[in-house]
Amino acid sequence: MTYRDPSEDFNTWNRAMSRLVEDSFVPTWLAERRAGGRVLRLPLDAYITAEEIVILASIPGADPENVEITFEGDTLTIQGEIRAPLENVDYALQERPFGQFRRNLTINTPVNINKAEAKFDNGVLTLILPKAEESRAKSIEIKTKKK
Repeated sequence: MTYRDPSEDFNTWNRAMSRLVEDSFVPTWLAERRAGGRVLRLPLDAYITAEEIVILASIPGADPENVEITFEGDTLTIQGEIRAPLENVDYALQERPFGQFRRNLTINTPVNINKAEAKFDNGVLTLILPKAEESRAKSIEIKTKKK
């Protein structure tokens, strides 16, 4: 006869329910599970004009000095950290994300990375990537024969 600890069933159930609640109520953009733990997935807006690609990222609570932007090949990476909440208080409600964040984007249009600009204002990162001259639209004049 073997002894089975009934609290072990409860612990297994508790872990399963915690995972279910987290997966159900945490927006998919908020966190990705990685081998080293949770990494926030940075929500972005992007638009393209004739001359540039503009990327907007809301990073409330981040210090611009803790944000790193790299461009390698055709991959743009924005990563950093949003500081942790206060540790000496008991939160009644805590919804704002914190911790490491990272976002990779494939930019399939040639850009002039040497003229790229990054601005940080009121928690919004604006990244302006000028298109390379060869990728900009050009118009071709139609010549007709005059009679």
